[in-house]
Amino acid sequence: MRVVSVVSTKGGVGKTTVAANLGGLLADAGLRVLLLDLDSQPTLSGYYALKQKTDAGAYEFIALNLTTLAEIVSKTVIHGLDLILSNDDQGRLSTLLLHAPDGRLRLRNLLDNFRLHYDLLLIDTQGARSVLLEMAILASDLALSPIPPEMLAARELQRGTLKLLSELEPFRLLGITPPPLRLLLNQVNAIRVDTRMIIRGLRETFAGATNISILETVVPDRVAYLNAASLGIPAHRIKTRQPRERHSPSTLEIMQTLAIELFPEWREAISTVNRYTETQ
Repeated sequence: MRVVSVVSTKGGVGKTTVAANLGGLLADAGLRVLLLDLDSQPTLSGYYALKQKTDAGAYEFIALNLTTLAEIVSKTVIHGLDLILSNDDQGRLSTLLLHAPDGRLRLRNLLDNFRLHYDLLLIDTQGARSVLLEMAILASDLALSPIPPEMLAARELQRGTLKLLSELEPFRLLGITPPPLRLLLNQVNAIRVDTRMIIRGLRETFAGATNISILETVVPDRVAYLNAASLGIPAHRIKTRQPRERHSPSTLEIMQTLAIELFPEWREAISTVNRYTETQ
């Protein structure tokens, strides 16, 4: 089972949208995908309608070490896409983990119970520095950080997410290697005059980095993602073809390209996701 955390210490960068749509695409590709919502503002938990909802969720999973799938895993209406709901609106988990001996390693130690049941675990995290965010990163094989090409987002990346990762380096002494970080240019508005300059600056900054890289895939700022969230479906089902006068890739093509870049081992399955017709 691959474990990917979608992370940023800045809110509003599109973490939940990326997690929901990436999970939906991979489920449509025939993979078994589990979403884990660790955000106290449970946007991911409400993205897809549920056909089977459990009473327990992320709180019981993390705080009580409850790993029985039937008790904590809800089923979405998307075949193959399951969800552990966020149910810690009072922020009790952060306090608990700060005082627990295994706090930052709690999630890592619980994942063996899921490995035979899922191909991918996607973790949506809080848009702020927290012990929950650190726990999610240390449990992951890969950290994916959406970043809009805006100056404020670029600055927060440096002083927030990158600083956090550097402070997790001492865990190497315990044999735990912090995951590589992949930066995803997200919500890209090509009309803005400073967009290309910021993108170029980001690519130059991380050109020689060993554990950090910027993905080639760029996710544009499109209404299709908002419409998909309103309808509760993956964005690639909204639009699979582009009008003849437009030359940019469709939402389906963008999400496929992103998924293949992140998970080349699943290229064949991802490439088969083409059966949904244009709905608007």
